[in-house]
Amino acid sequence: MIVRIMGEGQVRLADSHLTELNKLDDELMAELEQGDKDGFRRTFTALLDKVHELGDPLPDASLEPSELILPAPDSTLEDVRRLIGEWGFIPG
Repeated sequence: MIVRIMGEGQVRLADSHLTELNKLDDELMAELEQGDKDGFRRTFTALLDKVHELGDPLPDASLEPSELILPAPDSTLEDVRRLIGEWGFIPG
């Protein structure tokens, strides 16, 4: 799966990591619903860090179609609320 992090680029991520990422995504959804800005920042950062840790960066010149798009690291809770789907960012 190709994941784009807005403002950063793309990484290739094995589908086998989706379960682990989905747990963070579920936490993020709960924090968005509660308006928990501190929890949101902590979990959103953990999600992006995990994508970086588990994924392999693609070259900047590569223009692969992204199957998953995550907001930029400096996105606010309000920014993410506008971008996130009903079920979160991570499928599953």
